[in-house]
Order: sequence, then C-alpha cells, then structure tokens
Amino acid sequence: MSLRTAARTLLKPVQGILRPSVTLINRSYAAVAEARAVLENELDTIRAAGTWKAERIITSKQGSHINVDGSRGSILNFCANNYLGLSSHPEVVQAGIDALKTYGAGLSSVRFICGTQDIHKNLEQKLAEFHEREDCILYASCFDANAGLFEVLLGPDDAVLSDELNHASIIDGIRLCRAKRLRYKHMDLSNLETKLKESQSSRMRLVVTDGVFSMDGDVAPLVEICDLAEQYNAMVFIDECHATGFLGSRGRGTDELLGVMDRVHIVNSTLGKALGGAAGGYTVGPKPLIDLLRQRSRPYLFSNSLPPAVVGCATQAVELLLASNEIAQSMTAKTMRFRNKMTQAGFTISGSAHPICPVMLGDARLASLMADDMLKLGVYVIGFSFPVVPKGKARIRVQISAAHSEEDIDRCVDAFIQTGRKHGVVS
Repeated sequence: MSLRTAARTLLKPVQGILRPSVTLINRSYAAVAEARAVLENELDTIRAAGTWKAERIITSKQGSHINVDGSRGSILNFCANNYLGLSSHPEVVQAGIDALKTYGAGLSSVRFICGTQDIHKNLEQKLAEFHEREDCILYASCFDANAGLFEVLLGPDDAVLSDELNHASIIDGIRLCRAKRLRYKHMDLSNLETKLKESQSSRMRLVVTDGVFSMDGDVAPLVEICDLAEQYNAMVFIDECHATGFLGSRGRGTDELLGVMDRVHIVNSTLGKALGGAAGGYTVGPKPLIDLLRQRSRPYLFSNSLPPAVVGCATQAVELLLASNEIAQSMTAKTMRFRNKMTQAGFTISGSAHPICPVMLGDARLASLMADDMLKLGVYVIGFSFPVVPKGKARIRVQISAAHSEEDIDRCVDAFIQTGRKHGVVS
C-alpha cells in the first residue's frame, strides 16, 4: 500500500465527522424553515390585530421640535420622556462632550474589575443627595436596577407585594427572586391590606409600586401605602422613572410630592428620562443594601460601566436640579393647559395632573390611525395597544415637556380635535 493510499484510508473517518451529511444539512434547513414559518405567522397576527409597532426615524436631536424621516419641516414632539427638556440642553450636552474627551468612550470593563472612575462615584453621591438617601448604585438601565434588586434583597422566607399594573421590569425582576409573590389590585388599599395579613408569617415583606404608572399617568397613594406598611411592619419600594426630576416642589419625585420621603425605604429610577435622557438607572436606599447589591446584583456585576459621556450628561442634569427647582415647577401649568383643553373638546384623558396624558380611544387600530393622521398635521404622537396596555384600552399617550410652549400645546390640541372629528371620536 502506498503512502498516499494509506493516508486516504486513515482520513476517511475524520472527513465523515468534519463534513456533515446532506441529510443533516437538510434537517437543519428544515428546522430553520419551520421556525421561520412560526415567526412569520406570529408577525401576521400582530399586523392583523392592528398592534404592529413601526419605528419612525428621527433625523435630528431630541426636543420639542424634531425632524422625522418622510415628513416635511419641523414636527412637534409630544411623546418623548424628555420631561424637563434636558436631552439637548446645551450645558448637559457640553458636560457629555467634556467627559468624553477627559475620560474616553468607555471603560471596557464592569465596575468591580477596572470600570469605576471618579465620575461614577461622584454621580452616585449626587443622586443619593438628591433623593436624600444614604447611598446609590448605578446600573446600565432602570430595567437592570429592577432586575438586580429583588433576588438580592428577598429570599424564600420573605414576601413581595406588587401592584398588578407595575412596570414590566418590576414584574420580571420579582420573577427572579425566591420570595413569596403576592399581587394586589391596582392601587386598591383594601386588597393590599388583605395581602399584608396573608403574609404576616414572612421574615421580611416589601410593598412594591410604581410611583407613577406610565401608561395611565396615575400616582400611587403612597401616604396610605406607607400607613399600611408601618401597621404591618413592611418596607416600601417605589419605581420613580416617571416622577424623578419634576414631581414634588423640588422635583424629588412622588415621595416628595406626597410628603413621605422619610417613609419610603428604597427608590429605583432612571437617567434616561428627565435626567438628560441618555441611559442608565440606579437604586438609592440604605447603605447596607447598596453595599450588598455591589456584591451580588447580577446586572451590576456582569454589565459594563456606564459610558463617561452618559455619566457627564446625567451629572450636569442633577446639578441643575440641585441648584434650582425652576424647571420642575414650570410643568404644572403646561400639563393642566393640555388636560383642560382636551377635556373641554370632549376627549377622555386618563390620570390626573401628571405630564403623562393618555388620550383614551379603546380600539388599537383607531389609536394607530389617529397617530398617523396627527403626524400628517405635524404632531408626533404614538398609539399604544396590547401588549403594552390591556386589550380594549388602546390610547395615544401624550407627554408634556418643560420645553413645550403654550403655542405648542394649543397646536397639539387643535390637531387632536381635527383628527378626532375625522374619526368620529369627538363632534
């Protein structure tokens, strides 16, 4: 036997391993084709239900007036979380540029390895000061903050009592913990008390609620929740994403608005809305809790540090609010102007006195069509439908910003009236 023949004989079994058979390849293609068919069917179902969420393309910086791909001229923006108009505030933008130049694009590391700069610690200190809490820990988002809190704080001997309409990130975070989970009816104090009684044998109990519920703009009854928590020896947690920076006399949030800052024990919030609008979230609360989160919170331990530019922008936004409450106080009159004019026109507006102003329509397709027609009139709003809100409760969620003028608000109302008449919503 020649050397070449011997080599071929030895390589045949190896080639069989390295080169998949035609049958295996066909099976692989078949699996992908089956998965594709399932996915396409699900997508067709979403389109047929009128709940397809298309992404409009913005070609300018965020603000009360924006440019939108496919639309001519400046468009009025009434659906951003840019409550204080700080997303493009010149001082906030410059602070981000300065941090980028001084500290670089990113850390290429998680915090505990080599990802903590002095600007991260400075921002944490300022956020703790802003909320009047002992300490603060930063996350890549408030979704991460909610995902990282409950499994660290609560164990099998504990109980968590959650409002049924809490944000998806709270729900997902609670699912990760091993505590007994009880859900109480939306802002129903009697039902909450029932759940507190049911969980009295637990070691620790935590009442969990949004400070402001983002789809309806309603404010949690924190005074009464704190009363019940103290009566039944429970702690209180609030998510303040839609309150930080503009609710309360100094913009500290729902707990300041309702006079319970010293009675709410843990606060999670975001840097991605009123505080510059870039990204990032955080937890403020007792120092032992924050220290434990740094040791065990998985989103913190396994996610890159916040980029320096984001930290710089957020720090400047917090400093502006620590220095003055003027921006926060400008929100009330503008919010009530919109709410009152829309109600007088015959629209149903959910919530009360909050910049989130849901225009209730019910039908998902109607909400989508009206939002499209509003854009044609130069006003950017978005229809919200299932699964973001319950079926049958579709709406257009309008959000008022400190950057909006009275003329902006009046123009938005006029566009709603014109579009509402077209679709038979108002007469």
